[in-house]
Amino acid sequence: MAHNRRHFLKAATAGLFLPMESLLTDLHMPILSSVGYSLTFMATDWGFQGSVEAFCAAAKKDGYDGIEVWWPGNIDAQKALFSALEQHGLQVGLMCGGAGSDAERHLTGFVQQIDAASSNTYQRPLYINCHSGKDYFTFAENAAFIDYTVKKSKETKIPIYHETHRGRMLFAAPVARQFIEKHPDLRLTLDISHWCVVHESLLEDQEETVKLALARADHIHTRIGHAEGPQVNDPRAPEWKRTLEAHLHWWDQIVARKKQSGEPMTMLAEFGPPDYLPTLPYTRQPLADQWAINVYMMQLLRKRYQ
Repeated sequence: MAHNRRHFLKAATAGLFLPMESLLTDLHMPILSSVGYSLTFMATDWGFQGSVEAFCAAAKKDGYDGIEVWWPGNIDAQKALFSALEQHGLQVGLMCGGAGSDAERHLTGFVQQIDAASSNTYQRPLYINCHSGKDYFTFAENAAFIDYTVKKSKETKIPIYHETHRGRMLFAAPVARQFIEKHPDLRLTLDISHWCVVHESLLEDQEETVKLALARADHIHTRIGHAEGPQVNDPRAPEWKRTLEAHLHWWDQIVARKKQSGEPMTMLAEFGPPDYLPTLPYTRQPLADQWAINVYMMQLLRKRYQ
């Protein structure tokens, strides 16, 4: 029965997906790249069922340059990760974050992760991406996360970014603006899909705030959010054309800045598994293929931003 259902879904939806060229007429950015610009595309292991070696093999096979994963706290997991990276010739971006409702202990755990990830003896990360603080911590409590990473980034020369993520310090556009305005060295991982659902819009009424965030963004999580959720069911579907183009408009501005200044650009294809990915009721059959969507996004954006 499950096989038949999957076959039906595949057949029923095959005709709904249009070639990317028919959805987006302007696939290339007419901006010459200065020396130093490069585009590095990362794969997410979120939702991947299999070993780290199998994940790295799949990422390499499908054309990714590297992977973005959480810093492993276990030594055996660290060895397995960096062995797989070396075997498949992949770059790595490391994710760090804290946990718990007590701000002081949360920061302590965060600092420990940052220190370990930035000083590991296996492979230097391209960047560290932070899930920073909590949305209910005070401004001062959350600011301590920025202060520490700015100091650490200057010491190690490893870029450290703070992600615009629900539940975290930069969960909403106007809140993030306060940190941006008061912390000139704050650099962002832009996952603007979170703000779309937080503000139930494509942020048309917050253009100035979005502009400030785009100017601070160095890394992008390329998920497409909408007014009622952080992830469209499938960005290839024509009903999401306007939403996709809104995100491309934001990303275009970041890439244009990077091209003009001759700086490297990193992106992560980060459409997630269920329950980020909608499913059928009762069976929980995913409505689309998460891995295929992320490969589609990677290929689309490579063509647009190389």
